[in-house]
Amino acid sequence: MQRFTRALAALVATGAFLGLAQAQAPAPAAAASPAAGWPTKPIRIVVTFPPGGSADAVVRMLVPRLNDKLGQQVIVDNRPGAGGNVGLSLVAKAPADGYTLGVGAAGALSANSSLYEQMPFDPLKDFAPVSMLAAIPFVIIGNPSVPAKTQSELIALARKEPGKLSIAHGGNGTAMHLTAALFSQMADVKLVEVPYKGSGPAALDVLGNQVPLAVVDLPSALQHIKAGKLTAFAVTSPKRLPQLPEVPSVAEAGLPGYDSTGWFGVVAPAGTPPAIVARLNKEITDALNDEQIRTSLRNLGVEAAPTSAKEFEDYIRSETAKWSQVIRKANIKLN
Repeated sequence: MQRFTRALAALVATGAFLGLAQAQAPAPAAAASPAAGWPTKPIRIVVTFPPGGSADAVVRMLVPRLNDKLGQQVIVDNRPGAGGNVGLSLVAKAPADGYTLGVGAAGALSANSSLYEQMPFDPLKDFAPVSMLAAIPFVIIGNPSVPAKTQSELIALARKEPGKLSIAHGGNGTAMHLTAALFSQMADVKLVEVPYKGSGPAALDVLGNQVPLAVVDLPSALQHIKAGKLTAFAVTSPKRLPQLPEVPSVAEAGLPGYDSTGWFGVVAPAGTPPAIVARLNKEITDALNDEQIRTSLRNLGVEAAPTSAKEFEDYIRSETAKWSQVIRKANIKLN
C-alpha cells in the first residue's frame, strides 16, 4: 500500500511538473508573413513603353533611389506593344509576391478595356494599384500659318469650315487620340483626326506645316512653342502649367470641365500582400516628393504625381468610366 501511495505521489508530481513546463513553454511561432523579409532578390519592373520615352525616363530616374531603399536591384524590362497590353499581361500573370511590377499608362489601365473587343487582362481586377508616378500634360498646337491664335478663334474657325481642319495625334487609341476626340465633342466641332506614331513625329509635321494642328505631349513641343515656331492654343490639364504660364487650359479658355492629362503609375499583380504594396508605395512616393527629383521631372515636361494606393485605384476607376463614354460617343474601336 505504501509503495502504491509513493508511486501515485510520484505520478502526481511528474504531471504537475509537466503541466508547469507546458504553461511556461513559449507559444508556437506564428506562420511567417509572405511579406516578411521582402525583398530578398531583384525586382523586375515591366515598363510598357520603349526606352527613351517619358515614362521610361521617369522610372530610370527612380531606380537608383529604389535600389538603395529596398536593398535589392530593380531591373527595368521594356515591353511595349498593343497600347500597353503586352507588358501588363505579363504582370497580370506573374506571381503575386512583389518581385514583378508594371508601369502602365491611361491607355492600358483605363481606356483599352473600351477600345479592344478582347483584353488579355481586366485592369480593375487583375492588378493591385501601388501609386501613380507622373502626369504628362498635353498641349493643342498649331502651325503659325493657321489664322486662329486662341482657342476661341480655333473653335470658331473649325465651326465655319467643318471637316476641313486636320488634327494630328500620337496614334489610334492613345491618350492623345482620346484627348482630341474629347475636345471635338465638348467644342462641338468636326476635326479630321490624323494618327502618327508618337508625339514627336506629329509635332514635327505641324512644325513643317504638313498638318495644321496636333495634340502632343508637352516635351515634344515645349521648346518650339517657346521659340515662337508653334502656336499653343491651350493645355489640356485643368490648370496652367509652370512651363507655359501664359498658355490657358482648355477649361479656362472656354470649355469648363475639360480635363485630359496623360498619366502612368505602378501596379502589382492582384493578391500581392498589402504590406508589400504599402512598402512600395512609401518608397515610391518618398522619392517623388524629393524636390530634386520633382525639378528634374519638371524639366522633362513631366509632373510628379504620387498618390496612395487607394487614391490610384479610385483614379483608375474614374478614368475608365470617363473614357468609356468618350470612346463610345466617338465610335473608336481597335483590333
